[in-house]
Amino acid sequence: MPKMFYFGIMNWNKYIKEYQSYLRIERGLSKNTIENYGFDIERLCLFLETNQIDVSPLKINEETLQQFIYSVSKEVNPRSQARIISGLKSFFSYLIFEDLRNDNPLELIESPKTGRKLPDTLAVEEIDALISAIDLSSNEGERNRALLETLYGCGLRVSELVTLKISDLFFDEGFLKITGKGNKQRFVPVGELTQKYIEIYKNATRNHLNIQKGFEDVLFLNRRGRQLTRAMIFTIIKDLAVKINLNKKISPHTFRHSFATHLLENGADLRSIQLMLGHESITTTEIYVHLDRKYLTEVINTYHPRK
Repeated sequence: MPKMFYFGIMNWNKYIKEYQSYLRIERGLSKNTIENYGFDIERLCLFLETNQIDVSPLKINEETLQQFIYSVSKEVNPRSQARIISGLKSFFSYLIFEDLRNDNPLELIESPKTGRKLPDTLAVEEIDALISAIDLSSNEGERNRALLETLYGCGLRVSELVTLKISDLFFDEGFLKITGKGNKQRFVPVGELTQKYIEIYKNATRNHLNIQKGFEDVLFLNRRGRQLTRAMIFTIIKDLAVKINLNKKISPHTFRHSFATHLLENGADLRSIQLMLGHESITTTEIYVHLDRKYLTEVINTYHPRK
């Protein structure tokens, strides 16, 4: 690689680090989100290196970025391509914000149309079957029942579930305090059944663990007394799906989606669902609960004054 180009890549690294600090400090984004933004820019750097294009983030133009997007389109699906374009747009918007550029070279580059990817929904009977399949005689049985009841009963993200603390339980008031994306906090109602199973787990299982230092306040712990990982939640759910022969591709997110969909089907309004899910925009909630035509027809027939 030419020496001059090596210094060009070093120049990119400097701005990537400063951008990631901005995302962490100014916007309060999670570590996973910040890493994903970084991957998008590093992918662009790899393209520049492979093609020996020596240009800084302050000087790169639309034509070079078009070449990069074209190369990416051969390797990833439209949804991933759209995410990369969105991530890079955010990076160049940051450079404008810092008065380092006057324009966003991706402004006129359109993302591919991806349609709406709707996650699978579980029927109430399927959720009941999954929870009933938990082996309560095992050491982790009561914990697994409590965490699945919390996941579905409160519509939490998996990251919110694994970081939930005992000090976040406000059972007298009927709420959980949830710390969501960007460290934004919200209060989510928690039903009596979910409270009951959390209390059983706390008293029957958690009290007997050798809890490691630093995890004393974390609610859901593994057998070694440490915080559960996101991967462990995925594994628990997939193993239960296999156990009941559920032929659906499910994840912790499926429980969150089912929570929202079942509330909507039973008459809850979108604004309330939005607040419980912690969505900044109601547009996200609309996509999330995928309003089907049948439901919309019922809404018109029930609530419109000229039905």
